[in-house]
Amino acid sequence: MATPSTPTQSAFLDAVGFRTTVLEPARVEGYVDAGPQHHTPWGIVHGGLYSTIIETAASVGASAAVADRGQFAVGVNNQTDFLRPHVAGRLTVSAVPIQQGRTLQLWLVDLTNTDGKTVARGQVRLANQPLARPS
Repeated sequence: MATPSTPTQSAFLDAVGFRTTVLEPARVEGYVDAGPQHHTPWGIVHGGLYSTIIETAASVGASAAVADRGQFAVGVNNQTDFLRPHVAGRLTVSAVPIQQGRTLQLWLVDLTNTDGKTVARGQVRLANQPLARPS
């Protein structure tokens, strides 16, 4: 099991504010404290934030699932549904695999607000790739 200090954060994710609290091959949990820095010009959280978090949670979980095979997982499709607007406050992230195969994985990711209501839900299809890059 990886810890939140596992090197999965990047400058991009630091700017987004996504934090991972559980990172396992079959489960990822985390959160983002959404606020004005994530808003559209109309004062609600931008859907791009949801898509980014959903893709990231699925990618780190799927990569953890194939790390022992010398692989990582890269997203090939992200379908995110925006279910209700959100202005500010913590969004909790929960990601689980639907299918984990030899070459492809499919993950389901939910973002919920502090009332337990789903704000966004996404499915991410990922391809397992070798860590070593060809020359």
